[in-house]
Amino acid sequence: MLIRIVHMYFTKDGIEKFLEIFNENADAIRQMEGCTHLELLRDIDDTGHFTTLSTWTRIEQLDQYRASPLFRQVWGRVKMLFARKPVAYSMRQEWNGRYSRPFV
Repeated sequence: MLIRIVHMYFTKDGIEKFLEIFNENADAIRQMEGCTHLELLRDIDDTGHFTTLSTWTRIEQLDQYRASPLFRQVWGRVKMLFARKPVAYSMRQEWNGRYSRPFV
C-alpha cells in the first residue's frame, strides 16, 4: 500500500474555490483504479493549509492517476490558487499498530 500526502497552502481568496473544486472531483478521484481512500484535512491554526491523504494499492496506479486527464484538469485549476508551493510525499506503510510490538 502507498500513502500519498500532499500539503497545499491557499490564498485567502483561493480557499473557497479550492473546496469547490475538491468537492466536485473527490468521487471521481476515489473511483480511480487503485485508490482505496481519500480524505481532506485542514490545519486548525492555518485555515489556508490543507492536506490530502490518499491510499493506493500500487505506485503505478498513483502514477496513472497523475498522468490522467482528471488529474490534469483538477491540478490545472487548483495550482493557480496556491499561496506557496505544495509539498508532496509518497510513503509506504511500515507499521499500523495492529501487531503486538512495533516494527523494528
